[in-house]
Amino acid sequence: MKRKSDRFASGKGAQGELLTGSGAEALAAAAFDFVAADPARLIRFMETSGLSPEGLRAAAGGPDLLVGVLDHVVADEELLLACARGLAVPPERIVAAWRRLGPPDPDSFGGDSFGA
Repeated sequence: MKRKSDRFASGKGAQGELLTGSGAEALAAAAFDFVAADPARLIRFMETSGLSPEGLRAAAGGPDLLVGVLDHVVADEELLLACARGLAVPPERIVAAWRRLGPPDPDSFGGDSFGA
């Protein structure tokens, strides 16, 4: 199964290295730390994701939380740019991590799921 990352996240990053799965996870964890460092950002993330404080603690460190925080950051251009500045990476690098860790591209399943 082809992932979105095969097309978009295979380029070289700001330091010339390929964005690996573990690199994408590390960047997602850093993005979470960036969001969590500001109470207003963290509350907004929790509100938009539907996570309670207990749910956030239970999800901590898990792959779903990492993808969720990247979804949240990428969905808000102002937040994406602030996060990129805070992490000293190009915004495209964060988008590449989101694409690498996200679900497969629906177009890659090779068939029309509507039976046409």
